[in-house]
Amino acid sequence: MRTSYKPVKLARTLARTTLLVATATAVAATAACGGTGTESASGKTVTVYSADGVGPWYQTQFAAFQKETGIAVNLVEAGSGEVVNRVDKEQANPQADVVVTLPPFIQKAKASGLLQDSGVDTSAVPAADKDPEGKFVTLANNYLCFIANPSVDASALKWDDLLKPEFKGKLQYSTPGQAGDGTAVLILLQKLLGKQGALDYLNKLQANNVGPSSSTGKLQAKVDKGELTVANGDVQMNLTTIKDKGSKFNVFFPATADGKKSTVAVPYVMGLAKGAPHKPEATKLMTFLLSAEAQKTLGPDAFAVPARAELRDAPATGSGPSPSAALKGVELLPVDWNKVLTDLDGDLAAYQKATGS
Repeated sequence: MRTSYKPVKLARTLARTTLLVATATAVAATAACGGTGTESASGKTVTVYSADGVGPWYQTQFAAFQKETGIAVNLVEAGSGEVVNRVDKEQANPQADVVVTLPPFIQKAKASGLLQDSGVDTSAVPAADKDPEGKFVTLANNYLCFIANPSVDASALKWDDLLKPEFKGKLQYSTPGQAGDGTAVLILLQKLLGKQGALDYLNKLQANNVGPSSSTGKLQAKVDKGELTVANGDVQMNLTTIKDKGSKFNVFFPATADGKKSTVAVPYVMGLAKGAPHKPEATKLMTFLLSAEAQKTLGPDAFAVPARAELRDAPATGSGPSPSAALKGVELLPVDWNKVLTDLDGDLAAYQKATGS
């Protein structure tokens, strides 16, 4: 969701990146921790195809998994849609064991027959965050947010405030259909205002919008420097930048006229690939990644919110920002991702017409 991609194909519309990462040939994730090959000493391996964004967390957890089980993990990272496309193309000779991608692509993978029931215990994950037929389960939660330069009181900003003249030329959001977070903006506004209401609002917002942006991540530096006052983002990316780069912008969620704040989830979702060549090893890895021990590290190490219900409200540990703290008092609105997938082409066409973009 941080880099650009073209809206030519639906399978790339919400993807985090345009193309398969050029260097994303299968390599052992444990190599960064001293490994040198794609197999462990036991000769057992498992291959993960994942949307990019939590690579450092993967490396730590995969190293711990190998130490515990003797099974090495090969990681291939790509954009959300490209992950599913690759699994689809390889059906005659399956390479992936575990698939991790964003909605609606995990739903697309299920509908295309690319996933199978893993049999993994997902009872710790709320029903709304997993497939009732057992084909996929949320691994880590991430959420749409906005960021503001410290020159404004972000905590008091409402959606209507963003339409005020003082934000002219100082506001930018990534373009729906070209960036995942930008598409999430459209989805959230549809939830709050209805489809036509969302289009009407975004039409008005164009008076202040700097212009199209295919990358959400690039907006961070502009807000930090004061070139922009407000931009959209996502909790994981923005909190990571605050901690790692010392950025001074504030994460916030625009409120409706009655003061209510809300967002939509853009989670990493995990499934077992149909025809997985290392199914026993894959299910062990999935169980490991859903364990409390692994999940409790998502906040401090990846700035994501655990999928396990009992860990979502756990107090922050250590110094630095906390995703749970950022989301306090913010309502999470449910999204029917199957319907999003069905309607997306038409919704994007309507958006482009309404905004003249």
